[in-house]
Amino acid sequence: AGFGELPGAEPYPCRNVDQNVADLRAQLAANAKGASELKRMASHFGLPTVTAYMRHVQDNAEESVRRAISALRSGEFDYHMDNGARVKVKASIDLATRSATVDFTGTSAQLSSNFNAPSAVCRAAVMYVFRTLVDEKIPMNEGCLRPIELVIPEGCMLSPRYPAAVVAGNVETSQVVTDAIYGALGVMGAAQGTMNNLTFGNERYQYYETVCGGSGAGDGFDGTDAVHTHMTNSRLTDPEVLEFRYPVTLESFGIRKGSGGAGKHKGGDGTTRRIRFNEAMTVCMLSNRRKVPPYGMAGGQPGECGRNWVEREDGTVVPMEACDTVHVAPGDVFVLQTPSGGGFGEVASSD
Repeated sequence: AGFGELPGAEPYPCRNVDQNVADLRAQLAANAKGASELKRMASHFGLPTVTAYMRHVQDNAEESVRRAISALRSGEFDYHMDNGARVKVKASIDLATRSATVDFTGTSAQLSSNFNAPSAVCRAAVMYVFRTLVDEKIPMNEGCLRPIELVIPEGCMLSPRYPAAVVAGNVETSQVVTDAIYGALGVMGAAQGTMNNLTFGNERYQYYETVCGGSGAGDGFDGTDAVHTHMTNSRLTDPEVLEFRYPVTLESFGIRKGSGGAGKHKGGDGTTRRIRFNEAMTVCMLSNRRKVPPYGMAGGQPGECGRNWVEREDGTVVPMEACDTVHVAPGDVFVLQTPSGGGFGEVASSD
């Protein structure tokens, strides 16, 4: 069989083989272009010069992170998920060496669900957090991790053993890890803590989006309303494009005013999104923070949990869990309320 035929030959085939193959070819082409440009740069400047600059970029990142570590304090945090799992992290700061140890001992053991995360995901979240604490404009690179010792116990949900399911680890557990590290360092309230992964489709259409919510507040700044936070960086499809390509109507999409956690600095507000279906579809949600709210920090109040449900055309309301599947008919409306960010600092007394 040809390459394009293989994905459709399995018991549970891809429903849009041509689109998936086109995506793979685009990734291969992008990698080939990157390799070509790297060779061209080495040819133009000489390999020793290119290597020296690469080394400088990493050395500079290392020093920038060490300076950021100098302003931090040690701490630990225990952050629970809606499914009962927990991410426990202890951040130990050594001011003498300007280094840190980030230890996930005590995190839940490998799960039977797909919320396990490969250790590479946890490592990426750690690097991301410490990069965000650097004020300088430096590119993300391996040098950011040089001052950090990472401890991830083998067999926990952040370093699972084969054949653990991990699909939610990259999109959901990564968010929990990120917020847990910020909590241990005490620098800001939690963001919405989920990507709100929404998929819907039938035999002809398939669609996937992640939906923004509130970011956490910190010392000296409010959280941001309706923004993709931390480990998600995708943009939503324009309403006109969504409605042109799929048999749906975007009834509304707006900010949930006042939903952010209260505090000296307020957490960012979440959003409400309503999608009406014009054909029968299957709707799936993969999310978190429907039971455990995003935490507030330093006396700030937690953000609000998210919710999702379906409003049938006859007026019946069908509640949905954080991870759930529901079949919709023409005229049914899916409603998503995304979580808001946690506040930072106590609200000043009116006395």
